Amino acid sequence: MVHETFHVFDTTLRDGAQREGINLTVADKLTIARYLDDFGVGFIEGGWPGANPRDTEFFARARDELDLKHAQLVAFGATRRAGISASEDPQLAALIDSGASVVTLVAKSHDRHVELALRTTLDENLEMLRDSVRYVRDRGRRVFVDCEHFFDGYRGNRDYALAVVSAAHDAGADVVVLCDTNGGTLPWKVQQTVTDVLEQTGARLGIHAQDDIGCAVANTLAAVEAGATHVQCTANGYGERVGNANLFPVVATLELKLNRRVLPVGRLAATTRISHAIAEIVNLAPSTHQPYVGVSAFAHKGGLHASAIKIDPSLYQHIDPELVGNTMRVLVSDMAGRASVELKAKELGYDLSADRDQVGQVVARIKERENVGYTYEAADASFELLLREAVFGHRDVFFELESWRVISEDASGKQLQAAEAIVKLRAQGRRSTAVAEGNGPVNALDRALRQALQHAHPDVDQFELVDYKVRILEGYRGTGARIRVLISVTDGQSVWHTVGVADNIIAASCEALQESLAYGLLQRSEPGARGAAGTSDCTLTVTLHNNPGALRRVAASLGNIPVTELFYSTPFSAQATARIRVPRTNAVRARNKLNRLVEVLAVVAEDTNRS
Repeated sequence: MVHETFHVFDTTLRDGAQREGINLTVADKLTIARYLDDFGVGFIEGGWPGANPRDTEFFARARDELDLKHAQLVAFGATRRAGISASEDPQLAALIDSGASVVTLVAKSHDRHVELALRTTLDENLEMLRDSVRYVRDRGRRVFVDCEHFFDGYRGNRDYALAVVSAAHDAGADVVVLCDTNGGTLPWKVQQTVTDVLEQTGARLGIHAQDDIGCAVANTLAAVEAGATHVQCTANGYGERVGNANLFPVVATLELKLNRRVLPVGRLAATTRISHAIAEIVNLAPSTHQPYVGVSAFAHKGGLHASAIKIDPSLYQHIDPELVGNTMRVLVSDMAGRASVELKAKELGYDLSADRDQVGQVVARIKERENVGYTYEAADASFELLLREAVFGHRDVFFELESWRVISEDASGKQLQAAEAIVKLRAQGRRSTAVAEGNGPVNALDRALRQALQHAHPDVDQFELVDYKVRILEGYRGTGARIRVLISVTDGQSVWHTVGVADNIIAASCEALQESLAYGLLQRSEPGARGAAGTSDCTLTVTLHNNPGALRRVAASLGNIPVTELFYSTPFSAQATARIRVPRTNAVRARNKLNRLVEVLAVVAEDTNRS
């Protein structure tokens, strides 16, 4: 098995849970353990049984509720207390009672910590370690030993730090883990130290690195290069203070850069999905700029980059994003060149490669608009409306807004704020006026727009705003600053994003709302139509957890990718199946988006060729 030659050891449930802001329930821990096992790690450290009731309950429930395919559960605890035997220590008994087949014992390897924190002698500390390892091994458990504060201890008293490693190894520990507990060691020092410890002790070594100076991943890789064959990490780098070595870049780098197979075959492609799923469980937004798995990890904004990527993506990407389940993105901004626009248009289903003048017009328009505050990086729908205007020579007009007015008041001095909006517009040759109330000016305006459009476009009732962001663009102007508004809207099947800019926050919101309505109506009027007619479709078969809202979240995750067919079966079982048909040009992008969802278990692209 892979984990016998090289150990990928995850401590998210123990060390990672010490991050400020993370508070895992037992159910959370069980779910994360399933994801880590699905990823293919060899060992999952579940916590410290006997030290707190939650960890004790986790191990008790894990016996019945976890069916691990790749990983072994590990119980964490300390060596016996000074002055008693291992058989008398209740903490060691709790480790055995946990049922875990592997036990990690933490031991002091820094002489000052032994004398000041444990308040015992250096010799007694070594005996505590030997006695504890033998006690656990004699009860049929595999033992790993974490040498706490090892690198600091090694600098201060090399001989004693080496004596701790030798004591653990001689007593029968399978792996002795060198811990950079304070996270302040530099990579070349780690490499030198690991090399020396291997030569002096002959023990199988592991590495546990904290990230206090931003070197945890580098230190882990340096230790592996020096001969360590056991790496301790946490998902997304969660952990105390600034965190631990991040599991995902460590594993991806070992496999893709150092050519070491450390996961079961095929599991590396689940990296992005597992990372984002765990982030959802701990209720922390996934880092957009995390290596390998961040949504910006393979995003290209500069025109020079996009020009090269158009020829060969490897010119500006260190790996193929699909190897880790991620995807390349082209961002359209004022830095955009012709290649950026061509690639982004192709991503949306429009082929502009034959018309250089047209591409030039789009580039010029983008730069002009972004110069006054617009942004299209996060507003694909607004970009597509602009693009269609250039491609087809006219704006898609579903309605013309003649005027609007919003009144906001504080009712009766009771801070019960209310707003009223009046909208006048023309749609399908008919002029209509609508008045609507809302709990704020934007809500009132949104309602009035929909009400005025109801006679011509009743579908607008199915559109729902799901996100609203405001940004001031010129801070030095204070409350008179220019405003940019980004909104996200869904119809239950997809989500799209639009932008508005004005000196007035309501005017900027109104522009973004208008664009969102226009784009939504465009999708309804031309379902699946993008670029040249006759583009073939691809059917994605999605296996997902059958829970409330699953289909809505699956559909919403596709963003502005057009869906030409959606079928969902709802059997009375834990899993369900959805079939989603999208234009073939968007199939890879759609599959990557779906693979990031917590609900999704598998996505298969069928090779059907429908027009």
